[in-house]
Amino acid sequence: MTANEDQEMELEALRSIYEGDECFKEISPVSFQFRIGDLEDTKAFILDITWPETYPEAAPQICLDAFFNNRISAETKQLILSKLEEQVEANLGTAMMYTLFEWAKDNQEALMENHKPVVTAVTLTSSSDMTSTTSAAKKKEKKEQLTKAQKRRIISRTDNKGELPRGWNWVDVIKVAE
Repeated sequence: MTANEDQEMELEALRSIYEGDECFKEISPVSFQFRIGDLEDTKAFILDITWPETYPEAAPQICLDAFFNNRISAETKQLILSKLEEQVEANLGTAMMYTLFEWAKDNQEALMENHKPVVTAVTLTSSSDMTSTTSAAKKKEKKEQLTKAQKRRIISRTDNKGELPRGWNWVDVIKVAE
C-alpha cells in the first residue's frame, strides 16, 4: 500500500471511532487536534498532530502550541513531547494516531504529574479606581433626555398605541400634464 492509501484508511478509521467525540477535531485531512482530559481539568491539554506526506513511514509532527496549552509550563510540554516521540518511534510504519491518543489518555496523570500552572500577569487596581470607573460607566448609561416640545411632537404624530398612522411615509404620486 502507498502512504496515501494508508492515510485514507486511517482517516476513515479515526472518523468512525471518534465520530461525535468532542475531544477529537479534524482540522484538515492531515491535521488533527485531540484534547486529553476534561475542559475543566487543570491537567488537560490538546495535542496538535499533522501528518507529513510519507506518513505512516515518517513520524507525524506533534505540537502543544495550542492556546489551550498556554497554562502548561515549557518543561511539562517538553516531557509530554519526548514521551510521545518514544511512542511514535515504537509504532513507526503503522497507523498510530489511535494508539497515540489512547496512550496519552491512559498516561495523562504521569505526563502531568509535575505540572504547575503558569501564572499569567494580573493587573490589580485599588478600590477607589474601581468606584471611579463604575460611576463613569453609570454616566454613560444615561439616556438622552427629550424636551417637552420634542415629546409633544412625537405624541402628535402617533395614535393612542404609540404607533405611527398607516401611510405616514407614503409619497403622493402626482401626474403632471405637459
